[in-house]
Parts: sequence; C-alpha cells; structure tokens
Amino acid sequence: MSEGQTYGREARIQSEGESPVTGMSQRNITFAGAYYKAMNDKDSAAVARRLHGDVQFVGPMANLVGKDAVVEAATGFMALIKGIRIRAQFGFEDEVMLAYDADFGEPIGICRTAVLMTFKDNLIKRIELFYDAAPFEKNLKKGAIFSSR
Repeated sequence: MSEGQTYGREARIQSEGESPVTGMSQRNITFAGAYYKAMNDKDSAAVARRLHGDVQFVGPMANLVGKDAVVEAATGFMALIKGIRIRAQFGFEDEVMLAYDADFGEPIGICRTAVLMTFKDNLIKRIELFYDAAPFEKNLKKGAIFSSR
C-alpha cells in the first residue's frame, strides 16, 4: 500500500485523552460477544435473536443471505464445536472484529478464526469469517455445516 493510501474506512488517529471506544462500539462488542456465547452454549434461539432479518454471511465455504439460512448454518456449526474462546475484540462505529479459537476436537482441532461483524439497529447485519477451510473440506461430509445453498 502506498503512503497515504487506505482501504475501506479512513483510518483515524486517536487524540490524547480521547476514549478509544465509543458507546456504540462498546455496545456492539458486547453484542458480538453475546452472539458467540450463545454459539458456545449451543443456544440457537439466542443466536437468532441477535441476527438482523436480512443478515449476510460471507465465508470461505459458503455465502448466505437471510436469518433462517444463517441460523441453520450456526446450528450445524454448534453441533460440531466443543467450545469457543474469544482471544481479542475490537470495535469502531458499527463494526466489530473478533479473533477466536473454535475447538472442534479431532480430527480438525482448533480453528483460529477472525470475524468482521457489521451491526444495524442493534442486530448483526453482516458476518464475514476468515479461516483456513482445508481441514473442514478434508474431514467433514459436504453439508455438515452448510446445506447445499
């Protein structure tokens, strides 16, 4: 990237004494954590309550649109995981970025994952996952998490 060039939103330098997290950012970080706690607790109803009706899901193995499709995929994911541990969380305005470990047990093991979540009306409007899909493609039956969408 050349000097002065940015991608996406403009980067902003924090002024001395300025709070690094706005109220909206902190609220969204809390909502993102609650979403993954619901996943960890295998609570599909709590997952669904946090999703916008027109939620978009973008990931290495699937792209989905709509609450029903995302809840279905989340339910498949929850059936496979042993646990989730959030390692880091950051927020700015309507976006939250989390780094987390999802423990699938053998043969997949720990999947180190990053997620960029966008919020609208205090609900998750977009989920974009970043992870290595190779262990899943090698070890899971097609449709284990994502139906044939």
